[in-house]
Formats: sequence, C-alpha cells, structure tokens
Amino acid sequence: MLKFDRSELIPAVIQDDATGDVLMVAFMNEEAYQRTRETGYTHFFSRSRQAIWHKGEQSGNEQEVRAMFVNCEENSLLIRVIQHGGAACHTGYRSCYYRRLLPDDTYETIAERIFDPEVVYNHAGAQFIAPSTTPNEHAGTDLIAPLETNMRQLYTVYLYLHDHDLSEVSNTSRLLLEHNEGYLIARLADELQELTEVQSGEHAHSGQQPDTILEGSQVAYWLMLLAATCNLRYDDFMPHLSMIQGYTEGIATKHISTIEKAIEQQQNCLNLLAANDRALMIQGFHIGFTLIGWACAQANVNPLAPTEYDIEQMRRKGLIRP
Repeated sequence: MLKFDRSELIPAVIQDDATGDVLMVAFMNEEAYQRTRETGYTHFFSRSRQAIWHKGEQSGNEQEVRAMFVNCEENSLLIRVIQHGGAACHTGYRSCYYRRLLPDDTYETIAERIFDPEVVYNHAGAQFIAPSTTPNEHAGTDLIAPLETNMRQLYTVYLYLHDHDLSEVSNTSRLLLEHNEGYLIARLADELQELTEVQSGEHAHSGQQPDTILEGSQVAYWLMLLAATCNLRYDDFMPHLSMIQGYTEGIATKHISTIEKAIEQQQNCLNLLAANDRALMIQGFHIGFTLIGWACAQANVNPLAPTEYDIEQMRRKGLIRP
C-alpha cells in the first residue's frame, strides 16, 4: 500500500529509461496515480491549480511509462519513462535539472533549450474577455465553446474519412488514405501564403473578408488532414485555442504591421510540421491555427466564420447532417 502524505500526495521522481537521467519531480494523488497506471502515461496533481494534469497535454512532450518502483518506506515513487518530444521541463529543457549550483550559490546552465516555451504555451492560460459577434479589442469565452464544437465536428469527419475508404466518392478520403505528408504540407504552404497575401493586399478575389474566410478554411483543412494522417487526437493539439490566441493577439496588434512576422511564422510552422517528431509537429499545428486567428482579426472576420463555411460545405456533401 502506498503511503500518501497529509495532503494525500506522493512525490514521484521521473527518470529517463534509456539514459538514467532524472527528468523531473512531481506529485501524484490517488487519481493521478490510477490514471498513470491505467493509461501508461504519466499524470500528476498540480498543487497550484488543484487539478489533475496529463504530462505533455499542451506541449506534446508525453512520458510513456516503462516501469514504476516504490521506495522502502512506500512514500515515494520512481518512474522510468520514454520521454517523447525530447523535453520534460516546461521551460523547454530536457530535464528540469538543467542548472548546476556553483560554490558561490549562483547557477550555471549546462544544457541547451529544446523548445521555446513562448511558442508552445504562448499564454495558453490567459483569461479571455467575452466578445461581441464581430471583432473588437477582446476575444473571449463566448467564442471558445462554439469554435471548439465546430472544429471537433469537422475533425471527427476527417478522422472517419481516414478510417473508412470512401475514396471513390471523397477526394478527402483518398488524400487521407494515401498518407502523403509531403504533399499535404506543400498544399498547406500554398494556402498559408495566400492567407497572408490576402492581408497584405497581394491576393484578392472577392474582398478581404470573404477571401480571409475562404483561405482560412483552406489552411484549417490541410492542417486537419495532416493531423488526421499523423493519427493525432483532437485533444492532442486543441486547434480552437490556437485560433482564439491568434485572434486576440491579432486584435492587439491590428494597427501594427505584422505581415513580416506572419511570413516568418509560416516558415516556422512548415519546418516544425516537416520534423519527424510528434511534439515539434504539435507546435507546428499550434502556429498554423494561430495564423488563421491572426488573419481573422486583421480582416475583421469572426473566427467562427471559416469553420462555419467548412461545415456548410460538408452538409452539402452529406458528410454532416443538417
């Protein structure tokens, strides 16, 4: 029987199964312990948030459990894991113990940062203020729920087309069954460029707002096809949160020229998606959906509009019931 402390917690030391490196120390309550045992991936209890959290739920840097050990007094755990994504520390380092304590009590950083936490988390915990139906200086919880509903519905269809061969009647199903990630990334690159060029005025058909809705829906389409091809769950990358983040940041910087930054982020997105690493790809998806939200803000388009456009297209094809 494990002995939890007075706060009903037990410390867990997380160790890399291949190298023996200590990656981090965290706490588990009974529920987090049971979830870890049941799923085979580490779950912990956050004392600050008073909530269970799945390691890697935002960054993709999950820890696959290889073995669990208990100490002689049964009041602490040692868990050997495969560290997916290469980084266990939320600051972007492989191990939380990336600094050496020197004799004068100063620190020396002895490791290289693997990912930029600003890119991965990017204020994901920020509180949003309720918006109106058209863009204003705030975007809020009123948009998050309907956007999530729309995007989950869309992604469910893509997963179905991925798992069922409907290629004779659906080109999307054919694309998903081909598993040609290089082609999907190339098409995504084209649409990301056009989305940005709509905002700069270099690409125009029907006007900035309708063109943003069309191109935004196309970017989301290729991103979701790529995610389905990579067998990601919706909760692995949470695209609605990325879109809301891009939208709120786009509103804040609307009167500042951000085209060059958007172009830079496009390339970051494509580079990360082309990496043969799940955690890096999740960062790429985050950037891609953030760019859609940014474009919506620039064009005074509600971020729900691109998803509503896609849902209507699916209804016409009979993939979603009215």
